[in-house]
Amino acid sequence: MPRRLFTLFIAFTLLTMPITTVFAEGWGYKKSKDGKIPEVGSYGPLIEKYDGFYVDHSDEKMIYLTFDNGYEQGHTAKVLDILKEQQVPAAFFVTGHYINSAPELVQRMANEGHIIGNHSWSHPDFTELSKQEMKKELSKVEEAVQELTDQDTMTYVRPPKGKFNEQTLKWARELGYIHAFWSIAFVDWETDKQKGWEYAYQSILGQIHPGAVVLLHTVSKDNADALNELIVQLRKRGYHFGSLNDLMMKKLLPFPITGL
Repeated sequence: MPRRLFTLFIAFTLLTMPITTVFAEGWGYKKSKDGKIPEVGSYGPLIEKYDGFYVDHSDEKMIYLTFDNGYEQGHTAKVLDILKEQQVPAAFFVTGHYINSAPELVQRMANEGHIIGNHSWSHPDFTELSKQEMKKELSKVEEAVQELTDQDTMTYVRPPKGKFNEQTLKWARELGYIHAFWSIAFVDWETDKQKGWEYAYQSILGQIHPGAVVLLHTVSKDNADALNELIVQLRKRGYHFGSLNDLMMKKLLPFPITGL
């Protein structure tokens, strides 16, 4: 085949072949500054298509505390102490490294009634994995938590680095998982750049809104030091604290059952 004809053939093939590339997305939103749910654009309908969530849309003054646990920095016990004293439920999203390095804290989370979620075994970008690789990442965490605790099921997944696309949302749902994103967060994971508890406190209060799913990292000393005062202040403002299971029940039963 002449070179020119071959080049035209290749060009035609590339133009007409189906495009299968699925681009990665990074979870993001326009932060709330006026007590309203932040804007997430097309991300909202996309994650809700696969039963995922980032907020409680009920307009009730509820807060859902969630913590990402990639590794232990010595502050999780204090966080758990405060949650226990204040009787506040939370969800902890753990990695394989965290499970191996702090098994007693994982056990304590479950024993004190908190939800343990899946943050993957080795913290990879899910959008770069095959479905089988993603399944392995999730299964290893789930099995390890089952060996350590009485939690026999794992429902919620938080994608490492906030990376996702429609394919990974679909795969997670097929594997029995629901994506748990968030509506409030700030840069709190840089352990060498902590700014004091008041910074963490004001960062959360400045974004607060009804139905907020709050993402915090337990490696932050600021978060641990701010948590008690934050809970007290939010209650003074009329907020209540719920678990992710409470949020999911609202999604399934959005209207109260009456007449019973």
